[in-house]
Amino acid sequence: MTACRGFLVAAATAGLAACGTDTGSGTPGPDVVVETHGDTTIIRTVSGSVWGAGATLVPEVSIGELDGPEEYLFGSIYSIAVDDEGRVYVLDGQARNIRVFDSDGAYIETAARRGEGPGELSNAFSVAVLPDGRVIAHEPADMRVKVLGPEPRNRVQWTYPPGAVVLPVKPLRIDRNGHVLVAAAGSSPARGVSQYVLVMDSDGQLLDSLAPPGGGFEPPSLEFRLPFPIRGRSTTSVAVPLTARHHWTMNSNGEFLTGVSTDYRIDLWRDDGVLRIERDHEPVPTSEAERNYHRERTMRSIRRTQPDWNWTGPPVPDTKPPFTGLVAGRDARIWVQLSTEAQPVANDAHDPDNPRSEPVTWESPVRYDAFEPDGTYLGTLGTPRGFLVSPAEPIFDGDHVWSVTRDDLGVQRVVRYRIAVG
Repeated sequence: MTACRGFLVAAATAGLAACGTDTGSGTPGPDVVVETHGDTTIIRTVSGSVWGAGATLVPEVSIGELDGPEEYLFGSIYSIAVDDEGRVYVLDGQARNIRVFDSDGAYIETAARRGEGPGELSNAFSVAVLPDGRVIAHEPADMRVKVLGPEPRNRVQWTYPPGAVVLPVKPLRIDRNGHVLVAAAGSSPARGVSQYVLVMDSDGQLLDSLAPPGGGFEPPSLEFRLPFPIRGRSTTSVAVPLTARHHWTMNSNGEFLTGVSTDYRIDLWRDDGVLRIERDHEPVPTSEAERNYHRERTMRSIRRTQPDWNWTGPPVPDTKPPFTGLVAGRDARIWVQLSTEAQPVANDAHDPDNPRSEPVTWESPVRYDAFEPDGTYLGTLGTPRGFLVSPAEPIFDGDHVWSVTRDDLGVQRVVRYRIAVG
């Protein structure tokens, strides 16, 4: 074991200066411990960070209005993408179109509209931009990726292999080689659901299918009966709320980033071995009221399928996992979404006549730990209230973040932020 102060900090600081992030001055950098076990290099941050202080988001551009031209009114944003020129592509799942805005937020065009024909959308969940400027969207229900131009002759569709089920919760990815990465799953009565990634070239040809490493983790779950057998199974299960999960994504280098949130341990699967990132963390407690909220919500959901179901499985835990998600930046930085303490918030849209409508919801501030691709710990980033992480995943690139926000009136916007340290 080797203890090193400021390990890899010089490279990280140089990269930050190049992209313009204000990192402050006079910060000593993180204290880390480095270990090597076979082809796995472990970088454990003991204390400190490159930024030396928490970072926040400063809004620079906002796209979306409560009232105004139709081009700036959003119903339900499913996905966003940003190209190398800073243009923003917004997939509105309610309007079923993709609108394009310049880097200052001005409307340019509608790249795709509702419809069933070439270049039209019926049920798209994610949008991405190929290096040559073609816009693509995937439609999980129809098992296809639609190519949306820019020329009419380019408006084609790519189909998936038989048996693949595309995961709408995972956005389309484009790696540095121009390959399209589509998260998918297959199921069988014996194996359940297995997740993998379809790797397609820029013409839609299937090159490979890759399973995320580190799978096999089974979170604590609650089993219940199905109203009728599905694919030979008479029961199914849901994970216990606020318990650990197996999280994974792929970065712009085509490398898997994985972690099981029982511990603060993130693995970057590189060609030359695994880079493991570790940090100490203080468990985030859950209050009795928050546990009861998730318990009652889960019970109501299951009883819609099995009315006589009773909770006999593991309880909702009294602490949360260290993290709840992983995001890979366009620059391959690693963003770890942290568990945070939740607070009850009155639901202004509560409908007493709707049994699925909650009078009170619980909101947790969104906060990230940021790491360079080499494992250097940059610091913690806080986000403003209304910052959404799904279904449209935020986009991180250098010192900028693009995300969907929702205000107290329910108005959705796409905001470009600058990361400000201190």
